[in-house]
Amino acid sequence: MRKWRNGVGTMTVPGQVDAADTDTAVKVEIAASYKARRRGLLGRDGIDGAIMLTPCNSVHTFRMRFTIDVAYLDKELKVVDVRTMEPGRLGMVRFRGRHVLEAEAGAMAEWGLRPGVRVAIEAASHAD
Repeated sequence: MRKWRNGVGTMTVPGQVDAADTDTAVKVEIAASYKARRRGLLGRDGIDGAIMLTPCNSVHTFRMRFTIDVAYLDKELKVVDVRTMEPGRLGMVRFRGRHVLEAEAGAMAEWGLRPGVRVAIEAASHAD
């Protein structure tokens, strides 16, 4: 099993193409440490791309400033569920979930993320 580290990376969604007719690439922040996962998107007014919390199978939006899309991924990075959560909500635990992607509301549909889709996430660097 892959060991994730804090840093940045790129997520691609096979089959979803951009204007250049290549797989859509999305900038991803990787939050793998307890401190980074706990902070998540708190205190931000938005995000360019997405943040992946790992390991993680449940999230909340208490003290969040904006509505987010949440995609729960299994150990093979296949989407288990996608939800839109307004601030002040507690998400249900997804027992098959191993990672969570968070992005601004509407982004997941734009990227083609839905249950059953498998994404690829390539870490570019790490910073502990």
